[in-house]
Amino acid sequence: MAFRPLHDRILVRRIEADEKTAGGIIIPDTAKEKPQEGEVIAVGPGSRDESGKLTPLDVKAGDRILFGKWSGTEIKLNGEDLLIMKESDVMGVIENVAAVKKAA
Repeated sequence: MAFRPLHDRILVRRIEADEKTAGGIIIPDTAKEKPQEGEVIAVGPGSRDESGKLTPLDVKAGDRILFGKWSGTEIKLNGEDLLIMKESDVMGVIENVAAVKKAA
């Protein structure tokens, strides 16, 4: 089953955080917070401005994004937990994942 978001909405898969801290402490599932990082799976066509012109979205499928803690609506699609959110809920796109992890 294919899913296509409407207007300025995007479909996001959460990217799970590491289960260990830098010091090697394992974090149990009950103490973990939901990750605020995800991968865009599908995007809508965009929103319309007041003149009716279609404005495309800045994010595209495959982008890694950061979003707010309480952003989006959780859904289950084909047995997988996903999020649907508006593009305005996205705080930013992570450009180069390898460079970010190396710097940290």
